[in-house]
Amino acid sequence: METKYCPNVYAPKKITIFACLIKQLETKFIMKAYIFPGQGAQFTGMGKDLYENSELAKSLFERANEILGFRITDIMFEGTAEELKETKVTQPAVFLHSVILAKTLENFHPEMVAGHSLGEFSALVANGALSFEDGLKLVSQRAQAMQKACEIKPSTMAAVLNLDDKIVEDICASIDGVVVAANYNCPGQLVISGEYKAVELACEKMKEAGAKRALILPVGGAFHSPMMEPAREELAAAIEATTFATPICPVYQNVTASAVSDATEIKKNLIIQLTAPVKWTQSVQQMIADGATSFTEVGPGKVLAGLVNKIDKEAVTINA
Repeated sequence: METKYCPNVYAPKKITIFACLIKQLETKFIMKAYIFPGQGAQFTGMGKDLYENSELAKSLFERANEILGFRITDIMFEGTAEELKETKVTQPAVFLHSVILAKTLENFHPEMVAGHSLGEFSALVANGALSFEDGLKLVSQRAQAMQKACEIKPSTMAAVLNLDDKIVEDICASIDGVVVAANYNCPGQLVISGEYKAVELACEKMKEAGAKRALILPVGGAFHSPMMEPAREELAAAIEATTFATPICPVYQNVTASAVSDATEIKKNLIIQLTAPVKWTQSVQQMIADGATSFTEVGPGKVLAGLVNKIDKEAVTINA
C-alpha cells in the first residue's frame, strides 16, 4: 500500500493512508465526560492550594464567604473533621471545591457532565445551566432543608455489598416501613435508605439472602428516600424561583440516568432528586453508550473514578 506523510497526527512520519484515517477518526470522536462528587468527599485543607495559587479561585472563595454569611474557607482550609461535617458546611464546601477547580482548569470543554447527588449541582454550574452564585445558594438551602427533614423522624442509610439489585429492591419492598434503594453506586454496591428500624430489618434479611455486607452508615438521615419529602417541598420553591440557562452540554441526571439539556426538565429532575434514587451505575453506563471516552473527576477525593472503573473496567478515568 502507498505510504504518505500524515500531518497533525502523533505517529511515525510514514504510515499508511488507512492508518492515518483511523487516527484522525479516533481524534475526532474523543468525548470528555466530567464527573462531580457528593457529600462525604470533604477533607481538611480542601481548596487551600487553589485559593493560594489562583486569583480567580481566591475571588470566588471570597464571594462564597459573602453569600453564605460566614467564612467557610476558614473551616475548609483549617477546620477539624467534625467542623466539616456540619450540615451548613459540608455540602457548600464540596460544591465550592468542585466548581472552583473546574473554573481554573485549562481546556475545560466538557461534552457531558454528571454529579453524584450533591455533585449534580456542581455539574450544572460547570455546564452553564446555573450561575456560580445561584448554585451556591441552592446548595446551602438544600443542606439546611435536608437537616430539618432528618430531625423529624429517626432515619438512616446502609451499604449493601455483593447482592443483586433486584434482590435488594424486593427485600426493601417486603419490609413493613419506609426503606428503599437510594444509591446505585456500581454493580454489587447499593445503598438503602429509610426509617431506622426498617433499614435495620432490611439489613438482616439481605445478609440472609447472601449479601457480603449490610452495614448501617454514619449519616444524619435517610437521603434519597420518601423521608426527604419535607426537604423536597422546601427546595422545590427555591429551584422554581431560580433561573436556569440552556447548558453548553448535556447533564446525565441522577433521576433519569440520561442526557438532559432542556432547562425546564433539568429543574423538574433536580426537585425529584431528593426523594429518588441516585442512578449512578446507569448514568455511567449511558454516558459510555453515548460515546464518553474519558471520565475526569473534579473535586475532592477519587471515589467516583473508582466507581466508574468498577462499572466498566476499560473506562479511562482521570482526577483533575
